[in-house]
Amino acid sequence: MDTVPLWVQLLALGLLILFSAFFAMAETALMAANRHRLRHEAKRGNRRAITTLWLLERTGKLLSLVLIANTLINATATALVTSIAIQAFGHDDNVIIVSTACIAFLLIVFAEISPKMIGATYPEKIALPTSMVLRPLMAVFKPVIWFVNLFVTQILRLFRTQAGGQVNDARVSPEELRSIVLEGGNFIPQKHKSILLNLFDLDTITVEDIMTPRSQVEALDLELPVEQIKRELTTCQHNKLPVYEGEINRIVGILHVRKAVALLNQEDDLTVDHFRQLLTPPYFIPQETGAFTQLQYFQENKQRLGIIVDEYGEVQGLVTLDDIIEEMIGEFTTSLPDNAPPDTFGWNDAGACTLEGTTALRDANRRLGLDFPLDGPKTLNGMLLELLQDIPDAPISIKVGNCIIEVVEADDQAIKVVKLLRTGGKRSH
Repeated sequence: MDTVPLWVQLLALGLLILFSAFFAMAETALMAANRHRLRHEAKRGNRRAITTLWLLERTGKLLSLVLIANTLINATATALVTSIAIQAFGHDDNVIIVSTACIAFLLIVFAEISPKMIGATYPEKIALPTSMVLRPLMAVFKPVIWFVNLFVTQILRLFRTQAGGQVNDARVSPEELRSIVLEGGNFIPQKHKSILLNLFDLDTITVEDIMTPRSQVEALDLELPVEQIKRELTTCQHNKLPVYEGEINRIVGILHVRKAVALLNQEDDLTVDHFRQLLTPPYFIPQETGAFTQLQYFQENKQRLGIIVDEYGEVQGLVTLDDIIEEMIGEFTTSLPDNAPPDTFGWNDAGACTLEGTTALRDANRRLGLDFPLDGPKTLNGMLLELLQDIPDAPISIKVGNCIIEVVEADDQAIKVVKLLRTGGKRSH
């Protein structure tokens, strides 16, 4: 080394530190790279992404290459600094100790921590170009990697550990996928993010959570006089009506209102049998059926409306295909008759909202940004009765979460009208 100029030795030292930094940065970037993004780019034909995935499928060999190269480079750099120090200051133990400490500091700062932090900050930007360098190097050092891995494999066997040749299974659970969507930031539009999150929730709720309860079901009784049946059909706000005889648990079919209205214009002497001939068989759904499962059943059975029954066969309500779709994409506008009441479901300027006691808690949470518990009663009336353990005979208020609920109207059977008052900021939704 005495014949080599000092500037050449310093240049070699700088190059060694630079190479060590390259391998450290490449290792961190490759391990931190988003596999899903790489697969997306690979499907689009990105050669660098294909090469990066090829390397990640051989993690054991990749790590062996990086660690072998880093170890050799760092050892060479240490030896070179020691040689330079001895040439400059002579053979002295203190000189060797100081020179070793100096090169250790340089390697830690410039060849380990700094490049690894850069690699972790910009994983894809660094992993893609560096993979084009690492793959040829892996081919060149293949014999060395094979020889080193012979010993590594034997050591792992002693600990009953199998060497992994590729990355772990990249499949994610629904909970992990939900977290990915939540952390998507500006990459996913807010509306799309909301739909995806609602789709995940759809598998955790039942048709009972989104049904129209029995007390609010508009149905037709065939035991009524024909004239009254006519009046109900002309004022009906739905395309289909459940039809029963005497009481709602005796549902005999589903009536298409448009066909019935056309019948009114064609027949002068109408009887109940005319309407009975228009009925289609009812479609019954157990109340514990999952909402997502029912969506599939609607598709398989080519149905759009189902009657929900409990374990005793009693009608609990009904659910439509639109109800499930709205649970995924939110409320959407449908054509209603001119006499339909306006939608006033929202906070006023004073932060108050008046609702019926039969309002579903899920609707209140979604449309008002509240957090009422959903693991018990399904309506405001049910939640209040559970909390109060009684039907109040006078106005009373109770605080639930960040909302004060005031009972405005009640009778001997249920709470009819409530007023909600916000006590905190409105939650984003």
